[in-house]
Amino acid sequence: MFESLKKKLSGTIGQISEKISKEEEEAQKEDKDKEISEKKDISETPLEKDISENEEDIAKPGEEDKGVPEIPKKDETDKEESKKTKKTRISRPWGKSKTKEKTKEEGKPEDKSLPREEIEPSEDEKSGLFSFVRHKTISENDIDDILFELEMSLLEGDVALEVAEQIINTVKEDLVGRKIKRRSDVAEFTRDALKKAISDILAVEGQDLDALIKLKKKQGEPLKLMFVGINGTGKTTSIAKVATYFIDKGYKPVIAASDTFRAGAIEQLTHHADKIGVKIIKHKKGADPAAVAFDAVEHARAQGKELVLVDTAGRMQTNVNLMDEMKKIKRVINPDLILFVGDALTGNDAVEQARKFDDAVGIDGIILTKADADAKGGAALSIGHVINKPILFIGTGQSYSDIMEFRPEWMVEQVFGEE
Repeated sequence: MFESLKKKLSGTIGQISEKISKEEEEAQKEDKDKEISEKKDISETPLEKDISENEEDIAKPGEEDKGVPEIPKKDETDKEESKKTKKTRISRPWGKSKTKEKTKEEGKPEDKSLPREEIEPSEDEKSGLFSFVRHKTISENDIDDILFELEMSLLEGDVALEVAEQIINTVKEDLVGRKIKRRSDVAEFTRDALKKAISDILAVEGQDLDALIKLKKKQGEPLKLMFVGINGTGKTTSIAKVATYFIDKGYKPVIAASDTFRAGAIEQLTHHADKIGVKIIKHKKGADPAAVAFDAVEHARAQGKELVLVDTAGRMQTNVNLMDEMKKIKRVINPDLILFVGDALTGNDAVEQARKFDDAVGIDGIILTKADADAKGGAALSIGHVINKPILFIGTGQSYSDIMEFRPEWMVEQVFGEE
């Protein structure tokens, strides 16, 4: 479920993390090379100075020793040898000899610590945990190209344009200016930004159906649900699933077969009602759909049943005459909720259908069918945001029990959960 959307978002996290990490590692390498170069320049300076000092001790050409040299005594010979040794050691600035001789001359204790070049790097330094010590700041240039690719992928996955744009803008707003200390921060911040963007899109408040049923029961009225949508979306089956859902909760529903334009629709709904053990109110083909719905409401009142589920004729949202008939049903029974039933696999078509039905009769909630087969996730992500109405249920299979209440946090978990 929603595999394509999950891969798109996961790929974006990886791309941004890889790009920023690579750029920072290259910058870090340049800094390190520069530091090594500066150290090399500093270390060569005293060496050249010592060499020049030694050259002064060598006799210049043309100079001659005057007189016969005096044979030095043994003690003086030892001193001369020691002096030569000392001068040779001094000419090696990286060795221990210079430090040792200097400390002896100054009367200070000898420093036995290792030279800078001989100190082993710590395990943390070896593992690269400090590779982001410069605190890299994310800029728009770092993520613009990748987010553009994500936007194109979302549109290809049937996500509505306004939804795709809001996701991209939210992610950009959250990431740009963020300071990163570790490589893992990039993936973490990107994932959090995408989660926030998806959660904001799905956050459309709806009514608590259980609380609404109890409120209507106190008033001595059943909760009236009117189902609308076009042919082929699974509307009739969804009514049977919703009835089963409330039966499992201990409620008693009644179904109204108000799709009187097709005899087959009445037979199909009767078959479902018989299988789940629910009373169905029906008239002959061609009867007034509003009259059937009215009789179902009266039956529920008389029998003390908590719900009336009203089927309507599946019709295209552009059919004006049938839309007018649906408006008549609404006037007669005054439904508490009008639920649009859409096929998740149709993507943007379902979004456009929901918009048209909302304009015609007003929609209070959405049921998405075939969500279990929806790899793209475009409809589930877009439809509620576009018409600002909540998704109440999604179909997850073929049996009557394969329906579940839709919760935004559930979809976020589906999209960002572990592979």
